[in-house]
Amino acid sequence: MFVLKGKTAIVTGGTRGIGFSIVKTFLDNGANVALLGSRQNSVESTLSKLSQYKDRVIGLWPDLMNPEEVKRDFEKVKNRFGSVDILANNAGLSSRTSLYDYTLEEFQKVMDLNVTAVFVCSQAAARIMKEQGGGCIICTSSMVGEYGQPSGCSYPASKFAVNGLVKSLSRELAKDHIRVNAVAPGVTRTDMLSALPKEMVDRISADIPLGRVGEPEDIANAYLFLASDAASYITGQVVKVDGGARV
Repeated sequence: MFVLKGKTAIVTGGTRGIGFSIVKTFLDNGANVALLGSRQNSVESTLSKLSQYKDRVIGLWPDLMNPEEVKRDFEKVKNRFGSVDILANNAGLSSRTSLYDYTLEEFQKVMDLNVTAVFVCSQAAARIMKEQGGGCIICTSSMVGEYGQPSGCSYPASKFAVNGLVKSLSRELAKDHIRVNAVAPGVTRTDMLSALPKEMVDRISADIPLGRVGEPEDIANAYLFLASDAASYITGQVVKVDGGARV
């Protein structure tokens, strides 16, 4: 039911963590995938781990805040695979800086990647999707996009903004048969979490009703569902994947 055979996906932030899991899950379910990263070497290193899919995966490294670069590379994807059916806006940057210590530059850097890049990529993808008769856009939000967090205010602010974009774009693009949704992960086992002591991770897990932190595959599976035809009547939603966590 969740097969993506014949569809083409673009995944930003696709070189590690949740993004890499989305790439792998899409490939395993038949999609062609363009994975995007910030640096050529990290993209090429990731592609080397996906050699078994070599005919169905490519890597690109545009500046996601540059509309011309994004447009150029999205057209490359369309020309290579024939369409752009799915955009996974996953690239992001977090922050834990206190308000008192923030610089405007640090605040803006988070907002640029987490919000401006989502706008730029969504615009470029939507233009292609409209011409071909439809598609879907999925954005990575966060549980802090609802609850906030005690420091690093730029990160939850950016995710609140992502949720607003999803709600608004879903209404604007519905007439063009483009669905727009978001996935809001809870605490997930990424590089940052893996660096924490086991006892700290155990303490975090104890506060989650399902008794464990999320795995990148848990988030990728939600992406798979929303990208599939099984979700053809779902748009404008922010789907929580957090083990039931409430803060």
